[in-house]
Amino acid sequence: MVKKHKPVAAMFGGSFDPPHRGHQSIVQEVVQSLDIDTLLIVPAYLNPFKVSSLASTSMRLEWCHVLFDNIPKVVVDNYEIKEGKSTYTSDTVKHFNIAYEVKYLIIGSDNLTSLSKWHQYEWLNANIIWVIITRDGHTLDLNGLREYRVLTLDEKISSTEIRTSKDLHYVDNKIKKSVQKVLEGQTLMTIEERVENIVNILDDKKADEIEVFNLENADYIAKRVVIANSLNGKHTLALADHLKKGLKETGDSILASDMSDDWVVADLGDILVHIMIPEYRQRYSLEQFLSELVETQNKNKDIDPA
Repeated sequence: MVKKHKPVAAMFGGSFDPPHRGHQSIVQEVVQSLDIDTLLIVPAYLNPFKVSSLASTSMRLEWCHVLFDNIPKVVVDNYEIKEGKSTYTSDTVKHFNIAYEVKYLIIGSDNLTSLSKWHQYEWLNANIIWVIITRDGHTLDLNGLREYRVLTLDEKISSTEIRTSKDLHYVDNKIKKSVQKVLEGQTLMTIEERVENIVNILDDKKADEIEVFNLENADYIAKRVVIANSLNGKHTLALADHLKKGLKETGDSILASDMSDDWVVADLGDILVHIMIPEYRQRYSLEQFLSELVETQNKNKDIDPA
């Protein structure tokens, strides 16, 4: 049997909060200069060295899709966002190594000072080639790196500077309007405000028996679950479409969905929305399962000595 070689990939992760022309220049340079089959762009759920991001995970993912999906060899992947937590780069590389040979890891030169603190840094250093993107004001201390390549780019802007100055000169026109809304605070909603928005959107189109479950401390794939009844199959799909449009207006969006006339599941990363006909809701007793999860998490909280 002939062993099939996996596609060679470079991985470019980050917050992309927001992505800008500097990121676009990096992508273009990597695709042109590295001998790879695929460039994986992986927006982080949350950078391990940060406590928050400005835009929502769904918004940052959407921006990356808009800017990079049409570039040959580039794949935007929501792996870390789907994890729903801060994810170590080493874990992400191992995940993609199942389908790819992740040969290159792209980082900014500003990361060099903290690189040795990264989780499983020694493993990364032994298994990948570092691609260092130069940044003004950061020296290139490359001591200890097993193998590396340096790419020098002229762009002198960062996402932090865009957020601070609100100067959108370096933001692509395709996403400039939505970035402006974020910077003006129009999409800076807490998870409770986002859930309330979802409930209002569904209620506006006559969804029935809307119920919300808080699973913040439960061992579950989402922090909140919203369940709503539709009147019939046609109404189920109409509600899903109305939800998608309503979310987009506030800078939120559905990351993935599973749709049928009887049951729609919309995944917003930390929020799951179920829209179903009453017969299905009664048959599958989803709220009973979720209620038991909530009860279990509350019991665990009561006995936690911390």
